[in-house]
Amino acid sequence: MKKRPLGRTGLSVSALGLGCMGMSMAYGVRDDAESIKTVHRALELGIDHLDSAELYGDGHNEELLGRALKGRRDKAFLATKFHNGVKNRRNPDGIAETGTAYVKKACETSLARLGMDYIDLYYLHRVDPVNPIEDVVGAMDALRKEGKIRFIGLSEAGAETLRRAAKAAPIAALQTEYSLWSREDAEQTMLPACRELGIAYVAYSPMGRGFLTAQFKAPEALPEKDRRHEHPRFQKEHLAKNAALLPALEAMAAKKKCTPAQLALAWVLHRGNEILPIPGTKRRKWLEENVAALELALTSAEIAELERAFPVGVTSGLRYPEPAMKQLGR
Repeated sequence: MKKRPLGRTGLSVSALGLGCMGMSMAYGVRDDAESIKTVHRALELGIDHLDSAELYGDGHNEELLGRALKGRRDKAFLATKFHNGVKNRRNPDGIAETGTAYVKKACETSLARLGMDYIDLYYLHRVDPVNPIEDVVGAMDALRKEGKIRFIGLSEAGAETLRRAAKAAPIAALQTEYSLWSREDAEQTMLPACRELGIAYVAYSPMGRGFLTAQFKAPEALPEKDRRHEHPRFQKEHLAKNAALLPALEAMAAKKKCTPAQLALAWVLHRGNEILPIPGTKRRKWLEENVAALELALTSAEIAELERAFPVGVTSGLRYPEPAMKQLGR
């Protein structure tokens, strides 16, 4: 497995990670047995970067990874996230706490679910709505010094928040959405900020939440119990416009004898060595297909062709429902 640096930490992780959210929520029905086999197969293939969060299935995902990594902890670089003010088992009323005592409580709760004594990369899932970022990352840095976490990350923070955080504590990674159909925020503000600060850029949904597999061209193609039905980009009026973007991707994939998903993933991988994509799956079949994208070479002309087909801002519809959009980029 190829490796890429985790910012300026001196550590390298697998060039491709595994997003584990879909094992517990959002995309169809859970299958714990297959999910655990998928984690084990990822480790066999050299993928050590596994991404979770307390929010995923209200703790189910951390519990699942704890089971999957029992006896294999040394093979994994485990990332998880916490969130102030979201309703979950730790915070049943969903009240945003003033002060940073919740940071340690959240970490200890995640460690208990995971059955582990440390977390490799601990993220603030969304910018704290009531406490200054300096205070929050200061509390995270205290966890780092205590040995409860190894590295600090932010998820979906804005560039100025990232800069403020980096002055207060060592930030190893920023995680935001990045794919051919979600380019604007990443390329215009977040990637430049990460490059400036020497912070790794962890790209989630690098295949556009499955859209770039070219399998979901109408809402009816999505599973019945699937959170994408709530996302504007997958709703009928927007999805019809977005599906019109796919023929160029499909044509190039056919020419290169790969799948559209592999081509979309290869494009993200070619955007810079500081980018760490974490495509999500709960099935070994798709995991192995994703890993094959690492060997897919793209010429500069092919990259330019894809970017002409998916220019910045072309996608129809917001990437999250309106309330969730208000939590991004703060």
